[in-house]
Order: sequence, then structure tokens, then C-alpha cells
Amino acid sequence: MGYSVIECSQKKIRLCEMHALRLSSNKNNYERLHLIYEKVRELIALYKPHEFAIEAPFFGKNVQSMLKLGRAQGVAIAAAMHSNLPITEYSPRKVKQAVTGNGNASKEQVWKMLQQMLSIEELPQYFDATDALAVAVCHFYQYSSPIPQVAGFKGWEDFIKKNPDRIK
Repeated sequence: MGYSVIECSQKKIRLCEMHALRLSSNKNNYERLHLIYEKVRELIALYKPHEFAIEAPFFGKNVQSMLKLGRAQGVAIAAAMHSNLPITEYSPRKVKQAVTGNGNASKEQVWKMLQQMLSIEELPQYFDATDALAVAVCHFYQYSSPIPQVAGFKGWEDFIKKNPDRIK
């Protein structure tokens, strides 16, 4: 499981932490889920985030893998809910689109873009960590965009059309 914490001030992003939690195959599934829950709670206690973003499950062919992934994501979400954090999910395509401009970008392309954007020198050991950073950056872009994100608007054109009295 990859995780990342960023600090956002105005239009700037600063990487606080980016790692992957490697879970031993010697532990049973419930012990692994407990470790995920504890790690998320530890990160929340340490950094005191205002929001929690996670990659939405994608649909694969292996049902057992999907079930394990869904449980892991559920435990991470439960840890965030325990701290009353607002939770947002993003599809893998949305994350790639936000970071690279291409919803079909490879993990390597996403990492290279993150490296340039955040001036990161070291190569992470696992792409799970960079995936988590990409989700955090996508979330930042989603909420710092000048395009109205209020439900019911599809962009500036739609906003103007529905609010002609606000234009001078």
C-alpha cells in the first residue's frame, strides 16, 4: 500500500512523506488489514491532514485480488473516517489525467511528471508510493482549480450561462 502526505499552501505543493507499506505474506489477512489501519491512523496523528484522498478500486480479472484490494481500501477509509476527515476517491484514469494530461499514461510517465513538478531527486522503491503521491496531487488540483467545482457546473461557460447577473 502506497501512501503520501503533501502540504499545500496557496498554489504550492510540498512533499512531506511518500512511502509504501510492505506487508509480510507471513501475516494473515486480518493482521495485514490491522497494520494498514494503524499506519493510516499514525499518519493522521503525525501530520493532522484536513482531507483524505484515495484511488478508487479498478476492475480487474482476478476476483480474489479485487476483494483484498477493496478490503484494504475500506480499512484505510475507515481510519480516515475515525478522524472525521472528508474522503474523496479518484479513478486511476482521473489521477493520470490530472498529473500528466493523459488518462492512459504509464506509471513511469506519472512518476517523471511528479519528479519535475515537485523537484524530487530520489527514485522511490515502489510505484505504489508514487501512485499515492499522484492521488494527492490530483486532489490538490481538483480543489485549487479556477474552474467552479460546484455541483451543476461543467466549467466556466456553463457557470456564466447559468449566472448572467454575475458578469459585468
